Amino acid sequence: MDAVRVGCCGFPKRLEEYARHLEVVEVQQTFYDPPRPKTAARWRSSVPDVFEFTLKAWQLITHPPTSPTYRRLRRPLAQEDRAGCGFFQPTEPVLRAWERTRELAEVLRARIIVFQCPPSFKPTPQHVANLRAFFQRIDRGTFLFAWEPRGPWPRELTRRLCAELGLIHCVDPFVTAPVYGSPRYFRLHGRGGYRYRYTDDDLRTLLELCTGETYVLFNNLSMWEDALRFRALVGAGRA
Repeated sequence: MDAVRVGCCGFPKRLEEYARHLEVVEVQQTFYDPPRPKTAARWRSSVPDVFEFTLKAWQLITHPPTSPTYRRLRRPLAQEDRAGCGFFQPTEPVLRAWERTRELAEVLRARIIVFQCPPSFKPTPQHVANLRAFFQRIDRGTFLFAWEPRGPWPRELTRRLCAELGLIHCVDPFVTAPVYGSPRYFRLHGRGGYRYRYTDDDLRTLLELCTGETYVLFNNLSMWEDALRFRALVGAGRA
């Protein structure tokens, strides 16, 4: 496996074209409203075996129903399930959402599942307890889990939880450095916002931060162009 794997968060191009240029994609549909397994199977069969999918866990695990991202659900949540969704709560709706995520990860033959948290998931005792209960309960199989906390999570607490629960600390490396886990998993959200286009100096700095095996996933407006430029830089470095 390449030491640095470059891709985008989502499909900025048709998958077949995308896979001719980049080696990994982070699937976003699994976060908003998971596709049917046969759709995921079609994606998997349309690209070479060496092409890699990662995916975001369904938002019902990580985000509360007050999140605006819930508007993307094709079917509204049942009223009796709403209170039990989000923040890794040890509830049936959250566990069902995990099973749906796991099923799609298996179909895609994904290696890494990303758990991105909203800023409202703060380091309170209850949230920490939920996080522990969730990851200690589920069957992770052979998957690697990348956890992207956002907001004021103390670095030492983050490190301890990642070490205890076997999580990769997922970060935007231009915002903070990872404290635990291998491979490294970087998500590039744009310096200051989604419309940011990474400069050549940015990309050279980014390459210096890719020590050891590293996934680099761009999640900005110019993700396709920036990912291709960074892929070329990685290739030049190998040469």
